[in-house]
Amino acid sequence: MKITEVKSPKAPQAIGPYSQAIIAGETIYVSGQLPINPTTGEMPTTITEQTEQSLKNIVSILAEAGVSMQNVVQATVLLHDINDFGAMNEVYGQFFKAPFPSRMAYQVACLPKNAKVEIAVIAVRS
Repeated sequence: MKITEVKSPKAPQAIGPYSQAIIAGETIYVSGQLPINPTTGEMPTTITEQTEQSLKNIVSILAEAGVSMQNVVQATVLLHDINDFGAMNEVYGQFFKAPFPSRMAYQVACLPKNAKVEIAVIAVRS
């Protein structure tokens, strides 16, 4: 099986030894996206702004891979505070249409760069 790295100039570059995304067969695995603005390198402060930025980064990476959010079959959301779930969920819902992807959401002790949210997705080419 051919494995291809996806690099989008419209999303933040990886901050460690990993790829923004990998294509394996017809499946695209997008690494967890922090809410970093790829132009400024800054991170917004609120959970709604951070969720929106993380998802915009995912949109850019998926576009580079030739697919869209409609191709997403699974999402994993990491939250620093589970009490932010409602606010995150409102923004999250604006990026997807039915049928919605399966999803897992967890509270974690800490995220890189003290982010409030990190989101990873798996998409499949149709």
